[in-house]
Amino acid sequence: MKSKLPNSVTVRVPGSTSNCGAGFDTLGLALKIYNRITLTRGDWRGAQPATDRDTAGLNMADEAGRLFFVRTGIEEFGYTLAIEGDVPMSRGLGSSVTLRAGVVAALNELAGAKLTKDDLCSLVTQLEGHPDNATPAVLGGFCVARCDPHTGELLGVLRKPIGRDLVFVVVSPDQELETKKARGILPKELPYFDAIKSVNSAAYVVAAILSGEYDRLRDAVCDFLHEPYRLPLIPGARAAIDSGVAAGALTGWLSGSGSSVLCVARPRVAAKVGRAMAAAFAAQKLPSTVHLLQADNKGLAVVRRRA
Repeated sequence: MKSKLPNSVTVRVPGSTSNCGAGFDTLGLALKIYNRITLTRGDWRGAQPATDRDTAGLNMADEAGRLFFVRTGIEEFGYTLAIEGDVPMSRGLGSSVTLRAGVVAALNELAGAKLTKDDLCSLVTQLEGHPDNATPAVLGGFCVARCDPHTGELLGVLRKPIGRDLVFVVVSPDQELETKKARGILPKELPYFDAIKSVNSAAYVVAAILSGEYDRLRDAVCDFLHEPYRLPLIPGARAAIDSGVAAGALTGWLSGSGSSVLCVARPRVAAKVGRAMAAAFAAQKLPSTVHLLQADNKGLAVVRRRA
């Protein structure tokens, strides 16, 4: 007997930190901080916001919906969009991906399209233009993704769950930094040996995480690809990372394009690391929010279906 398609679906999507230092547009890690995206079927075409609060994400949701219907060949239908959760906007924690991934995953349920998580990764990567946040948001864990250098199509993802013996201390200053602006400041060319040093760091970070030898992360991040250009946009950001490491963290990086910074710590020192990082922002008279987060190893999940 054919099951009836739901009328409303809620998808929980984890936030994520991307780049992980020098792994620009390649490395990402899902974190236990979430947004919930609810789509409810309607008679119109395209997306409509459920409340005024949800209007900001409407264009992004419409874009995700259009790509979903084109890729699946399913006739377009309308839906309302509602967003709630704790992933802050424009703070380098993958808020745009939580929306895009939530929309395509919810439409997958509403339409009965039966797309796999790999299919969803491909869709969200196309929407984002890079896989660093897209893949961990869908799959969970630490993800290393590879795209076709000519088309940008996602070719593969290697995923590693992260245990509870690491805490990701995320400190978000009271300052938004739009990804578009943070990308616009990057140089068109890099010194050759800066690129080599960055590749070396990214490879070592990946090896330390995949091997589970987390203590090898100590001082492992050394990036010349984006952090030297982006960190100066955020008062106190460089000092916050350095202060976290001085307080006992293994290493630290700019989360995505910012403005959040992140330090990787053992549980016993995580709170101390967070205080030290927040103090660095306070010295610049910039309030901040500290999140002590563990890795999310499950990725997005359908948490409610209503007939």
